[in-house]
Amino acid sequence: MSNEELENLFDSLWPLNRSLTGDSNRKTLKILSEKMPLEITEVDSGTKCFDWEVPSEWNVREAYISDSNGKRLIDFGNNNLHLVGYSICVDTVMNFDELDEQLHYIESHPDWIPYKTTYYKRDWGFCLSYNQYIGLDRNAKYHVVIDSTLDEHGSMTYGEVNIEGESDELILLSTYICHPSMANNELSGPLVTTLLYETLSQTKPFYSYKFLFIPETIGCIYYLSKHLAYLKKHIIAGLVVTTIGDDAPFNYKRSRRGDAAVDRAAELVLSQSSHQYYIHDFYPWGSDERQYCSPGVNLPVGSLMRSSYEVYQEYHTSADDKNFISFSAMQQSAMVYLNILELIQANRTYTNVLPYGEPQLGKRNLFPNADNNLKDVDLEAIMWILNLADGNNDLINIVSKSGLDYKQIVEMAILLQNRGLLK
Repeated sequence: MSNEELENLFDSLWPLNRSLTGDSNRKTLKILSEKMPLEITEVDSGTKCFDWEVPSEWNVREAYISDSNGKRLIDFGNNNLHLVGYSICVDTVMNFDELDEQLHYIESHPDWIPYKTTYYKRDWGFCLSYNQYIGLDRNAKYHVVIDSTLDEHGSMTYGEVNIEGESDELILLSTYICHPSMANNELSGPLVTTLLYETLSQTKPFYSYKFLFIPETIGCIYYLSKHLAYLKKHIIAGLVVTTIGDDAPFNYKRSRRGDAAVDRAAELVLSQSSHQYYIHDFYPWGSDERQYCSPGVNLPVGSLMRSSYEVYQEYHTSADDKNFISFSAMQQSAMVYLNILELIQANRTYTNVLPYGEPQLGKRNLFPNADNNLKDVDLEAIMWILNLADGNNDLINIVSKSGLDYKQIVEMAILLQNRGLLK
């Protein structure tokens, strides 16, 4: 997908008022379904899942605050961040002091609109810039209208798609579709995940892939409640794709296990790249990696980000917009993901079948010469592999210990297996 196509996809998704549930989520998945064959699932509101239950379905027709002349001062139609997520239906006239209790703003960034929600408490509110706030007449009356519905007979919507590999062991790529118009914190995840599907669907992988597009937290908890036994049996690696769309250094958050193949592969690929990066041990907040890494689940799932959530000041504000992200950066991010996935796909634990002394390489045409085009660095890789292929070291360990390029180690391991020296 070109940058132009990626931007067009962004533009089609940007206006939608995504939340935990609702028609905008369905529209989002319908648009994404044009790029991949998503299987769409509806989960009834009230469905129990572990300690949670799926909330009522929320939809909004319009919401605004107007003055006594009917002029709309704050309008959901202009920016869907103006309305606190999951606000209940309201139609009333209030004085400023009453209205003030329901308003949210950021004084330190007077042009930004904050993003707020009231998912599990029946409440309402509006978000506005501080400049809008100080412009409100303290002596006026205001007409407050929120035309919304909370349908206890509604549903939560999510999508998934698989790529079948030679093995039924799975690599999971999980992203979320539950925020309104924010670029890095919301849309970068689905966009980069779509890029990954587009590329990986053209391959014939060894491991299978599962792609999830779910509402954050509740969607993940529901999915785990239905599929935990299967996921525990089959997932060998997973990544939560979020806040991956800007030009900041890469940030990799390890799984709860800390030394899973995905953790070692991510750190190795980043260390051999030209990108600036930081590695973080697991911590129990953030995005859905905290569900996949909860103690009763403990799947090998990490997260590769750029400007990670809650760290960049534009997070959960209107400043997290199209100007904050870069479609070229998303392409670059997808390439780093693909390199990590390539290494996980290639990773094996080999055993040297001739471990007593080193095998004679010359008679197998494995010693560098003019006929085989092998180089001295290939010989170095071969010697490292043959020495460390003792049934205890996988290729990621061998790459780490040798300091050689992971692609070279993978290539030489395949060559040695084809020549009958590894199993």
